[in-house]
Order: sequence, then C-alpha cells, then structure tokens
Amino acid sequence: MTGTSEADLRSTLETQRAAFIAARPEPIEVRKERIRKAIALLVDHGEDLARAMSADFGNRSHDASMMTDIVGTIGFGKYCLKHAEGWAKTDKRSLRFPLPLLGAKAEVRYEPKGVVGILSPWNFPVNLSFGPLMQVLAAGNRAMIKPSEFTERTSDLLAELVSGAFASDEIAVVTGGPEVAQTFSSLPFDHLVFTGSTDTGRKVMQAAAANLVPVTLELGGKSPVVLGESADLTRAGERVALGKMLNAGQICLAPDYLLVPEDKEEGAIAAVELGVHAMYPTLLENEDYASVVTDRHFDRLQAMVADAREKGAEVIEVNPAGEDFSNTNARKMPLTILRGVTDDMQAMREEIFGPVLPVKTYKSVDEAIGYINAHDRPLGLYYFGSDSGEREQVLSRTISGGVTVNDVVMHVSMEDLPFGGVGPSGIGSYHGPEGFREFSHARAIYTQPKIDVAKLAGLRPPYGSATKKAIAREMKKA
Repeated sequence: MTGTSEADLRSTLETQRAAFIAARPEPIEVRKERIRKAIALLVDHGEDLARAMSADFGNRSHDASMMTDIVGTIGFGKYCLKHAEGWAKTDKRSLRFPLPLLGAKAEVRYEPKGVVGILSPWNFPVNLSFGPLMQVLAAGNRAMIKPSEFTERTSDLLAELVSGAFASDEIAVVTGGPEVAQTFSSLPFDHLVFTGSTDTGRKVMQAAAANLVPVTLELGGKSPVVLGESADLTRAGERVALGKMLNAGQICLAPDYLLVPEDKEEGAIAAVELGVHAMYPTLLENEDYASVVTDRHFDRLQAMVADAREKGAEVIEVNPAGEDFSNTNARKMPLTILRGVTDDMQAMREEIFGPVLPVKTYKSVDEAIGYINAHDRPLGLYYFGSDSGEREQVLSRTISGGVTVNDVVMHVSMEDLPFGGVGPSGIGSYHGPEGFREFSHARAIYTQPKIDVAKLAGLRPPYGSATKKAIAREMKKA
C-alpha cells in the first residue's frame, strides 16, 4: 500500500511521472490492456466490493451496489475500450488559402497529460474512483487515487486489489483521512479530478491553483424537478421516489426539490408516496434501502427537517409499514416530504444529500424558471411533461450541468454523453469523447512548407507593397 506522508505521496508521483516519460510514446494497446485489467478487477472482485460497501454504510443494497458501482463501471470501461483508439486519432485541421496548396499542414494530437490525481467520494466509492480512471487510462495517463475515509473497508480493499493488479508506477491508491486528502490535493499533478461538495471543491481548486494544476470538479447543488402542466403524475412520482431513495438520496444528482403547479401539489405528493409504497413496502429491515452513511450525516438531515418544521413547513414522513424509527441505530430514515417550504429554511439553502424532499408550488412556468435562475446553476435539471413547447421553454431559459426529461438522474448513465456541472456545480466533465479530451492535452502542430510563406505574403521586414496589399485584402468586411 502506498505511504501517506507528504514525502511518500510526492515520491509516488515522481515515480509515476518518470515512468510515464520513459515509456513515451506508449502504444494504444498498452492503454487498452490497462483498461482490460481494471475491468477484470471489477469482474473478479465485484461481489467483495459490494459487501464492503454495505459494511461501510451499515446497510446498502447488494444488488444496487452491483448495478451502480460494479456493472455500470464495467460497462463504461468497455465503452472506453471500444472508443480509445478512435479518440486518440490525430485530428486534421484546415488552413487558410493558399497554404494547403503550398504543402503546409495543421493537426491536433490528443496526447496524455502525465499523472492524474483522483479524489473520490463515499457515496459511490467504486464507480467514482474507477469511472474517471477508465478515461484517464484511455487517454494514456498514470493515476493516483485517494478514496474517501468514510468508506474505509471499501477504500482498503480497493488499495489491496489495485496493488495486486497494477504496478505502483501505473496506478496507486492512497488511503487516509482529511489530512491525507489535503496533502493529496496540493500535489503538482498534471490534472486533478475531485468529486464531492461545492465547499470542499473550492478548497481543492485553491490547493491545485498553487501548482497551476488543471481540475475537473464534479460537485453538486440543488437539482430541481419541474413538473409541467402536462406531466404524468403517476410516472413522475414513481421516478422521483426512485431517484430520491436510491442510496437513501445520497447522490449528487438526486432530485433536490420539486417545483409543482399550484393545482397539482396534492396529486404530486400523493404520487411520490405511491411510488415509495410500491418500491419500499418496508424500510427498517429492507436490504434494498440504504442507511445514511454516518451519524454526522444522519444528524444533519434530522436537524434539517426540524428546522423546516420550526419555520412552518408541513412534514410528511412516507412510512409504508408504520415502522418505529425512534428506537433504532440503523441510521435509516424514511422519505420525508416538506410542504410549504420557504427560502430561509436549511432544506432550501443547502444541498440535501439524503431522503428529504421539499415541494414548492408555482403559478406559471415563468415563475418556476425564474426561481431556478435566481439560484446557483445545478448539476442536474429534470422536466416532466408532454408539452414540447413548455419543455423547450424550461430547457432554453435555464442552465444546468445536464438534463433528463421525463425521468431523473438517467443522463449520467448514458456513456456517450458528457457528465459535469457548470459554475458552482462543477468544472469540466468526463464520459463521452469529452472525457477523453478532458484528460488529454490538445497539442497543435503546424508544418511549414518549403516555400518561404512569410516572404511571399509580405509578412516580414522590410515591409512594402506586398504587405500593404495583404492588409488591404484582409480589411474587407465579412
């Protein structure tokens, strides 16, 4: 296992960078073989990793972990394997007339940056470590991974498995607490990926800035759901309930709050409740329903609900079996709907990251759009409805990292779409060809022909009539 002192971390980085430089140019097949090894690691040890994740959470659905963290990441690795060679091809670029006729050439090569640091979170500890890793490897880089200390068993197992499958100068996993993460984020990587909260993202970016390290920040924020006038409430309620209760709402893209037409509020709430009853008839002993990851996170959510109640919100606990949650230390929390919320409530000021769902009403879609635009740009935005005009009004007048229409969260699972935020919800993206380019350096290469182009065009001293003609020619209006 890689050492965690600053000297150890810098030594690992220097070793990887030296290996990277010595191996250049590395054949594309070497990159693909590393992706295959990463896929094989997940195939061979996915069940063990799912069990570790459940132990870290207290309870986490084995099947859900297999789908989101293991199978989903394997699928993304196969996608990268399929496209790596095409992504890496040189991109021919055009030149101004008459340079091509004279033999000049222009191209862009997408070259690896070097060593990429990956700071991954606890909510999907395998997916959000190995997901970006697949494209980091596809782009030809080495990687150092610092997984979360909140999922300690999973992090330790990842470190063990990676050290058994890869040389430390290819991929290294570093475990430890916040101090290690802080040191890690201050290393002079060639690129740094961070997934986590907006507040922590600011600190990571500040640390990276000291070394001018480019960053990809996958953050979060308050992703709204707009229920349009034409929305199918039954479908919308089911999809919102699923998105809000998967992983107990501990998802950066989870629907954070509902925006509902005034006359549909009761129906929308009833539809969400119906969705919960259909999928989670019980909660406390239900292995499909995850626990909140730590006592601190659980207490924060309880305080958020108490704050809303004290400030006048109606609190609706969706508890299908009428279970007693007061006498358990399982950290399980029923979906809690907050009706009549106001902007001074904690639930409307902070990203929730748990099974709490505020509901706001609107009189017109313009009002809903205005509310979204008055707040930070979210990581995800969700619209339900069959009215294409209203849908385009919402999409064209708002800004978000990504959008899912008539469902929630699903755009992140579309491998060929870029995934990322905008402004406070993130910087940069991965997935799709955009992810490959995120972890590559676009190197411009221009090849001058044998003829002296500068002299021919009057572009060098002594300037004269040819220069004046060139200037006059370019000064024409478009």
